[in-house]
Formats: sequence, C-alpha cells, structure tokens
Amino acid sequence: RGLCNISMFPCSGIHVDSPPIIPTLTTSYVHGTSSTSLLHATLGECLLRTVERWPDREAVVFVQDGVRKTFAQFQQEVDQAAAGLLALGLKKGDRLGMWGPNIYEWILFQFATAKAGVILVSVNPAYQVKEVELALRKVGCKAVVCPTQFRTQKYCDMLRQICPEIESSSPGHIKSTRLPDLRSVIVLDSRQPGMFHFEDVMQAGSSQFVQQLQDLQKKLLFDDPINIQFTSGTTGSPKGATLSHHNIVNNAYFIGKRPHTRICVPVPLYHCFGSVGGGVCMGVHGTSLIFPSAGYDGKANLAALESERCTFIYGTPTMYIDMVNQPDLAKYDLSVEAGIMAGSPCPPEVVKDVISLMGIKGIIIAYGTTENSPVTFCSSPTDNLERKSETVGYIGDHLEAKIVNPTTGEVLPLGMMGEIMIRGYCVMLEYWGDEAKTQEAISKDGWYKTGDIGRMDAYSYCRIEGRIKDMIIRGGENIYPAEIEQFLHTHPKVKEAQVVGVEDARMGEEVCACIKLVEGQDCMAEEIKDYCKGQIARFKIPRYILFVTSYPLTVTGKIQKIHLRAEAEKQLGLKKGK
Repeated sequence: RGLCNISMFPCSGIHVDSPPIIPTLTTSYVHGTSSTSLLHATLGECLLRTVERWPDREAVVFVQDGVRKTFAQFQQEVDQAAAGLLALGLKKGDRLGMWGPNIYEWILFQFATAKAGVILVSVNPAYQVKEVELALRKVGCKAVVCPTQFRTQKYCDMLRQICPEIESSSPGHIKSTRLPDLRSVIVLDSRQPGMFHFEDVMQAGSSQFVQQLQDLQKKLLFDDPINIQFTSGTTGSPKGATLSHHNIVNNAYFIGKRPHTRICVPVPLYHCFGSVGGGVCMGVHGTSLIFPSAGYDGKANLAALESERCTFIYGTPTMYIDMVNQPDLAKYDLSVEAGIMAGSPCPPEVVKDVISLMGIKGIIIAYGTTENSPVTFCSSPTDNLERKSETVGYIGDHLEAKIVNPTTGEVLPLGMMGEIMIRGYCVMLEYWGDEAKTQEAISKDGWYKTGDIGRMDAYSYCRIEGRIKDMIIRGGENIYPAEIEQFLHTHPKVKEAQVVGVEDARMGEEVCACIKLVEGQDCMAEEIKDYCKGQIARFKIPRYILFVTSYPLTVTGKIQKIHLRAEAEKQLGLKKGK
C-alpha cells in the first residue's frame, strides 16, 4: 500500500482504515497507520457536539429502572450536576469516588465530573470495607457517590463503619481520621444523616455556579486526568490507573467507528469496558446505550435485546457463555447484528456458539488492558471464523505494538511467543501516587509492558497465549494454559476449563485442568485425557483433572489462578496441611 520502501527498510506499518490484506510485517513490531486523525477534545466537548447533532435521540435507557433520556435531556442534567459539584466545593483535580452498580447516576456523574474537571474514581461495587477504605484513601477521594444499598451490599453502612464521624457531621464537612480527604457523601436514594442527597446536588448549582462551570471549560485540557480505574489486583493491592480525556476519548472514537447503533451494555460501568466502550462511546459517537439491569442478569440481557431492538452487544466470554446456555434462548426474537467480546481470553468454541446460536454474525474480539484505555487490538466484523476465534484482531489506529523476549527485551521474529508491549496515545498517565509501580510498567521510552504473552503474524493479527505469571514450566518446557483451555472447550461436555500448574517433585510443575461440566453431564478424568491424546502435545496433556462447580474470582470477575492453584494442590493432597 505504498507504506514502505522494502529495499531500504523492513516494513513496520499496517494501514488500519480497513482490515489489513497485505502481509507487510517482517518482524514482531507494528505501527497502525490511519487516515483518521486523533481527536483533540475533552469529554465535555465531545458530548456537546453529539447533542447538537442528535438532540432527540435516546442517549441512555435503564430498562429495569424505567429511565430514558434523550441527548438533550442528558446534557441538561450533566450541566446541572456539574454545577452542583462546584457548589459543593469540589475543584478541578479533586477526586470523586463512584461506588455502585449500573444505574443512571453512574453515567450522569461520569460526564458531570468530566465537565467540572473532577477526576472520577471507578470503585468496584463489590468492594468490602477494607478494600473500599484502601481505594478511597489511596487516591484521596474528596467525595463519594453511592446508593444506600444494592442487593447485599450496604454502602452507607460500610462508609459509616470506616468514618463514624459522618453521623455527627453536617453534609460537606466530614472530617475523618481514616479517610482524611473525604468531605462529602452523596447518597442516591433515601436521605442519611451527614450526607447530601442526590437532589441537593441537582438543586445546588445556582446561576453563580453555572457561570463558574462555563468559565472553567476554557481551563480544561484534553491531557488532564479524568478517570482513575483500579486494576483488579489479582497479585496484590489494586493500583489506580490514571487516564486522561485524550486516552479514553480517542479509544472510544476508534472502537466505535460504526453507524448509529443501539448497544446493549451488561458489562459493569466501573470497568473500562463499560465506562469507555459504553459511556464515552455514547458521548463521542451518539450511540444509544441500553442497560438491561443494575447487576448482571443473563435473562434480563436477552429480554432487553428483544424489547429494545438492540443491534449491538458488549460482553465478557463468561456473559456470552451464560447467554448461549439460557434454556429458552430460541424463544427470543433478536436483531443483534454484531457485538464485542472482550475482558478475558475468548475460547474459539464460545465465539462459534455466539455466531451459530445467537445469530451474531459480526462478533468482534477485542483485547486491551485498563492501563491502555483499554483496547489495543480488535478484529473486524468481516474477519473469517478462524481469525475471530483464534486471534484478538489487528493493531488499533495510531498505536504501536511489539512482541519481545521478556528477559532481553529484543523484538522477536514473526510468529514467536513473547511479551506484548504497547506504545501510543492510549498509554495511561500513571498509577496514581505510585511512581515506582508506574516506572515498572512503562519504560523510559514510553512502552507499556502488558504482562501478556502473545505472537503476531505479518498482518499484525495477534494471538494471546496467556499471562507471563500463569505460564507453567514443566520439566523445562514452557506451557501456556490458554492453549490447553481452548482445546478443552471443544469437548461437548465441557462448559468452562481453567488450567493451572501444580507442584511436582520431579517435573517442577504438572498440568492440572479444573473443569466445569455442562449441566446434567457426567464425565470421568480418563475421558478428558483420551480426548487430548493425539490432539495436543503429550507434555501439555493435563496430568490431573478436577471437576469443579465454581472458580475463585477477583471482585472484577476475573479468575484468580493463584487461588485456583492452591485449591487444586490442596484437593490433590500435594500441599499437606494447607
């Protein structure tokens, strides 16, 4: 495509306006060139442009709560809430923690904070007392927004446990020893002592603060931090990935380059997939977001897809597994043309089921990390089944990626496995208040180390082979669990498979498969081992097979392999007395 003079330099550019069709790469380094420029706008500016184009189009629908807002209505409430936050004394650069499930106020405050120059801190709705205290203290939240409770989560009670001073404070004047920066709690439903009510905030923005908000817009820069997302912390305490307007506006812009759609969003808003792929995409592209339920509910997803005539859906592999396994799937009249599957490795069998059973022909696989705002590789709806089911697509616009030897850092030949590294507009600003961890993650020359193992072909399509820390070393052989998991998914009785290394005196580690069976099925370990014979290399065949009903999860729903390994070793009697 005229990108390189091959005789002078090896080619590294892939033009990504459409899926790459020429195998130009000569080594595992790629630069995604694009004829679409980066946006240089804040989130508030993007929403304003969208509202001017489509004032009467639905922006958000919260099916369970019966909430519907057009873009014009949404913009008006965003400005009202933003002026209210200024009236409460929040200033540019202050942090506000949003702690709750998928409700309208989450997305309202996402845009209101951006407009007020306040940094939104996405707090996991499943956090318990210790976790929320650590998170709020780590980033110095000045305000917290939450419902009184949701399901078994009693948010206000937990906050009172951490800050008993709230009870005797006047709203906006909390002084707590354990959370020294906290001044205000904004509760979304019933009034509570020492806390503002949502309505107080919406009424507080008098004309003086509306004017203040207008003046502030000139001072907001697109490189300012706008969002802190906690990484899931499977390996220790969560780190606060700090993202700018530029990071997430552009990521949403390039993920969402498609005609107007009605997107079903069952993924949580506190997660990058929901807040950027959902909220920011809506603001940048004018898509309508349909939220089926406040907390995840497979049946509610299918009902919303049908009743709201959704044309697009987001989901993690687990959510898709859940939907294709709904016993009455066939009765729903779906008009879903396409969707994104991301958030964890996508087993090929699941991709095939989504296409054949749900009829979603244009399924797209995306790969990224919170620290990369989040998407870096993405497939095309027109890619063939092999590419969709075995790769995470090709490099994104304006991004660089390379696969390196994790020990030496050298770029590997095409097709060789190594660590995936990313550079470009999507790399986070920092881990909030943690210079050492930031320097560990981002090299001096701007490369973000993903910790993921992958390989790249000459078109820049990438295969993910697992996490560096999940790699099993058996008698000196490197084994990537994802490879075995994907094969086990092809067994008709297997619903889900997770593979871990367990301790072994002779080999160092042995392969153990922890398998969830399809409901109503019985299976013996030997049957699984026989299925593997002649299909995967002998050293990769699991020595141990355990049948399980659940997996240990992080609060973000990711499988904690470190705990799964410990449970497996205990069950197999490899760790006496543990």
